[in-house]
Amino acid sequence: MAAPRHGADDFFGRYPQKWSPAKRVKFEWRGLPEDTRPDRATTIGDVLGKLLPKLGLDIRIREADITAAWVGIVGEFIANHSQPERLVAGTLMIRVIQPSVRYELDRTWKPQIIAKLREQFGEKIIRDIKFIL
Repeated sequence: MAAPRHGADDFFGRYPQKWSPAKRVKFEWRGLPEDTRPDRATTIGDVLGKLLPKLGLDIRIREADITAAWVGIVGEFIANHSQPERLVAGTLMIRVIQPSVRYELDRTWKPQIIAKLREQFGEKIIRDIKFIL
């Protein structure tokens, strides 16, 4: 009497010739054919890297990074009188508390602030800054 066949594989010791000894042992031990589907697992970093731009969250993360680094970029005095608010098409909007502070930052400090921001975050991200009340 012939052993029952289950597809191309046999549970009772007959294996295709191309199987390695390790594959034969696994086959016998598991009792089922080895899963040959490709591994489709991806890392969370890969998934988030593709998802964040689609949701528009990559810009929000950059804004949070800029806000966190603001004191180190402009110093404590200017940071006490201003706050990065949003990033729109490469232009960083910075809220200031007084018109006189806005005037001083716009006329005197703007080139240095842009240079420091570009050095830390890149020219593609920060193209210009605007001071708003």
